[in-house]
Amino acid sequence: MIFIILGMLLIGSFLLLYMYRQAFADRVLEQEIQLKGFPESFGPVKIFFISDIHKRIIQDSIISSVKGKADLVIIGGDLAEKGVPLERVSANIEKLKTIAPVFFVWGNNDYEFNSHELDSLLYHLGVKVLDNTAVKFESGSGDVMHVLGIDDLSLGKSRLDLAVRDAEEEGFRILISHNPAIANSLKPEHNIRLVLSGHTHGGQIRIFGFGPYELGGIKKKNGATVLTSNGYGTTGVPLRLGAKAETHLITLVSDS
Repeated sequence: MIFIILGMLLIGSFLLLYMYRQAFADRVLEQEIQLKGFPESFGPVKIFFISDIHKRIIQDSIISSVKGKADLVIIGGDLAEKGVPLERVSANIEKLKTIAPVFFVWGNNDYEFNSHELDSLLYHLGVKVLDNTAVKFESGSGDVMHVLGIDDLSLGKSRLDLAVRDAEEEGFRILISHNPAIANSLKPEHNIRLVLSGHTHGGQIRIFGFGPYELGGIKKKNGATVLTSNGYGTTGVPLRLGAKAETHLITLVSDS
């Protein structure tokens, strides 16, 4: 009996170690997404997308692997949560700024933090907050791309209508939403071609492949390509199983 107990303890210890290592993985998924209507005049547009940082410190290996390769950095919400030191959040942003200009949308856990302090920090560090607003990019030949961002859906703060109104009628549209459930509300008149989101952590702990949320990945929904990230950090316990931590270097190209 003692050997059985010791064996079970050993297996449990290895499992916990494995789950911890999955939770603190430092990996960048390089993904090319072909999009109909994406203006060829922009050439390939590269976005470093990171969501759900929570309590983690972004490792230098992540930064060095994408520095010089990205045109934009997008933080898909949950940059912070209750109890995270402001200095850690600031240090994470400073690291991301060395890659490219940084854009941010609010996540539900960001509001556990002192939202006024976080908003002030983002402003002073030059991070563009997309809170039901849009930002315009124009190619040398005059083609237009809009990046729209909405506030957190689960807290009832999202206003997709305002973000769409803030974008001009003409132009390619990308939507950043912390919560991927916004894809259920997309309509043809929104003209959203790509959605980048996080929030679900891919279920974080999946037992025999099953979890409370779908595993992160890319799928089609209501005419849009939707990328949902497993995220970089964790919520609750610092463990993952079957939903390894990830960030993304996304290359957008025209599907001509």
